[in-house]
Amino acid sequence: MRDAEAGLEVLLLRRNRHAGFVPRMYVFPGGRVDDSDSDPATLAHLDHLSSATAAQRLDLTNANPPAIAYYLAALREAFEETGILVAALENGSFPPTASEDPAVDRIRDELMEDRIGFADALAHLDCRVSGDRLLYFAHWITPRREPRRFDARFFAARVAADSTPIVDPREMTDALWITPTLALERHARSDLPMILPTVHTLGRLCDFGTSEEALEALARDTVVTILPDD
Repeated sequence: MRDAEAGLEVLLLRRNRHAGFVPRMYVFPGGRVDDSDSDPATLAHLDHLSSATAAQRLDLTNANPPAIAYYLAALREAFEETGILVAALENGSFPPTASEDPAVDRIRDELMEDRIGFADALAHLDCRVSGDRLLYFAHWITPRREPRRFDARFFAARVAADSTPIVDPREMTDALWITPTLALERHARSDLPMILPTVHTLGRLCDFGTSEEALEALARDTVVTILPDD
């Protein structure tokens, strides 16, 4: 999320028509956890979050993959899908996005094509990841009736106000910064197709004017697992 003149905005991506799950729908950036997301080399770039704390927050003790991998996966997938990395340079500022810097875009491409790992990307960008910048706030499980089921953890983070996404056409066709209220209005007009978890999350964010307000409020909420057909 970011703070803009219109108020709090969230980033939505539209999946292409060939996507195996929710094609043509607008979703938040995200994807699956990879084995490398819990590699020691990757975790060496992470500050302010321990494996024990991550396990407590996600209620995933002795799990495979471990809870801390979900945090790194959320950051990696967002970087791959948007070119925006939630991390910090040595001076504490956000690193440039792939749309701003061709060198960052090359690193992103190498990561997406598995020529380097996330640890390598962070090292090339000279960035560190701060675990306290990433908030875990929701847990959704796909309904039992669905042929393909997913167990999804949702995270939120603030990025720079001028962050411009760049999408990979192999997976996405559009990227849109939008206020939660406007997104829901467009969805009601059938102008912005979305699935229930996205709609529900946007509804939770409508009352907040800034990312700081939203993150503070979400941090106070208890995360309850939602299985829609229960």
